[in-house]
Amino acid sequence: MRQTNRRIVLAARPVGEPKPSDFRLEEVPIPEPGPGQLLLRTLWLSLDPYMRGRMSDAKSYAKPVEIGEVMTGGTVSEVVRSHDPTFAPGDIVLGMTGWQEYAVAEAGGLRKLDPSAAPVSTALGVLGMPGMTAYTGLLNIGQPKPGETLVVAAAAGPVGSLVGQIGKMKGCRVVGIAGGAEKCRYLLDELGFDAAIDHRAPDFPERLREACTKGIDIYFENVGGAVWDAVFPLLNEFARIPVCGLIANYNMTELPPGPDRTPQLFRAILTKRLTLRGFIVWDFAAQTKEFVTEVGQWLREGRIKYREDIVEGLENAPDAFIGLLKGRNFGKLLVRVAS
Repeated sequence: MRQTNRRIVLAARPVGEPKPSDFRLEEVPIPEPGPGQLLLRTLWLSLDPYMRGRMSDAKSYAKPVEIGEVMTGGTVSEVVRSHDPTFAPGDIVLGMTGWQEYAVAEAGGLRKLDPSAAPVSTALGVLGMPGMTAYTGLLNIGQPKPGETLVVAAAAGPVGSLVGQIGKMKGCRVVGIAGGAEKCRYLLDELGFDAAIDHRAPDFPERLREACTKGIDIYFENVGGAVWDAVFPLLNEFARIPVCGLIANYNMTELPPGPDRTPQLFRAILTKRLTLRGFIVWDFAAQTKEFVTEVGQWLREGRIKYREDIVEGLENAPDAFIGLLKGRNFGKLLVRVAS
């Protein structure tokens, strides 16, 4: 075991897009666990869009990361030392210990993983927070029905890809929106979507309209921006819009130019009887066991597929995260911190 702990802290609050100087790599002593605590060695670190919001001190649903504090993040770790009888050295656990190689954590905040059930990295992806986001958001808010048209933004990502696959199981016609020809081919050839549209295409709105000849009944929103602009006119009466993320807006420093379209939006909500509901995955925490059981079964049966985009080394996390906000990743973005 190494003698020091490398960690990445928030060095400055970003203005617009995060840049490398907003992060700082530090080397500090490895912490000592107290009563009821465990010393963990990080194996996998999850990088997710929500982290951009935690870098800001604007009021939100979660406490921001303070300047000089370790960047927040979900992790899969190995227990090095345990002061709790329910965990032993060598156990693999899921936690929220952030961007660092070693961490001390309370036993109550950890979940033991079974490496024989599925690769442990999936606890940060298809069987973790992104997967549960897709599962609960689509089924509770989207309420898919056979024959409906489901459109998914950021469809090649860990949330969108599972939303689309579940939609197919529920009998929907699924249209995925992604950035680039390679991602679109993946949606069609690997995941079985009915159509895939590249949002970078100059005629993107027209292509989306052609793919949704019967309109849109469910739109799973991960992006906002120009993608929402193209979707909005195609929404059918009683369409449901689970609002999961708005990655196109996360780096904005001011409102976009143009007319105020709020009256247009509210008129559509009224006349089309639209349902727009924002949600955070833990709104549905009571469904965790149901999610793990059902999606785990689908995974074992080969009914769903997933893709991981793996970055090697903690020191490369900032660049990978900056790329995530630009759509550079292909699949669930993970940092392999240790083997």
